[in-house]
Amino acid sequence: MEIFQYDFMLRALFASAIVGFICPLMGMFIVFKRLSLIGDSLSHIALSGICGATLLGMNPILGSLVASSLAAILIDRLRTSLKEYADLSIAIIMALGVGISGILISMSNVNFDLFSFMYGSIATVNKEDIVIIVLTALVIVFFIALFFKELLFITFDEDNAKFSRIPVKFINSIFMILVAASITITLRIVGVLLVSSLIAIPVATSIQIAKSFKNAMFYSILLGEIAIISGVIISFYFDLAPGGTIVIISVMELLVISLVSKIKNKHKAKINFKY
Repeated sequence: MEIFQYDFMLRALFASAIVGFICPLMGMFIVFKRLSLIGDSLSHIALSGICGATLLGMNPILGSLVASSLAAILIDRLRTSLKEYADLSIAIIMALGVGISGILISMSNVNFDLFSFMYGSIATVNKEDIVIIVLTALVIVFFIALFFKELLFITFDEDNAKFSRIPVKFINSIFMILVAASITITLRIVGVLLVSSLIAIPVATSIQIAKSFKNAMFYSILLGEIAIISGVIISFYFDLAPGGTIVIISVMELLVISLVSKIKNKHKAKINFKY
């Protein structure tokens, strides 16, 4: 049990457990809103926030949180104004994030810590990060518990939700900021380039076996926790990038469950044909 002898690994495992819960939880609403690629867009903006905070000598997590939150609100506004081309808003913000990041990186003396945000680094999770992750997670859970029915209504039928006098604009704005926050707290573990996979893949896997939205939410969180905890442990013992390891495990979960589900459905079809 060598892994439990190191403080940085205990912090990493604790942070991973929270991230493994939060990302699939938010991912359920993100995927069904057809915003699966928003993770990529906001993570690139978050990288520009990290670069800016590094230049100013600030906490990079706070810098990424501010930048990605502003970008999330902008995406929501563009998505509303470009209804027929809503996906363009994600592409525009992603391009903006890449451009700003490139400029800021060229202006600074890039160190290893900055590059650790690209693919994740379990060794860089510190006590200040833990506090930010815990507080962010509590706010997200409180918001979803408070507005669960409204979020569900807006996710599946936003137009009728407006007619029902639900404060759609307000709830969407808060939700998008919390999406940005969930991405920010994931960067240390998974990294900028792979953060969206932890949001989308457990959800894509869970909907193949779930019978309801809540059922899918439970499975996606369970699968997310298994992938991220096992990924962090494996990356420690084999000296691998945690982000890549976690994503590979998530994809393996998807492939295995898809295969089992397909075999099960074929078996059912044979039984139905027989009788």
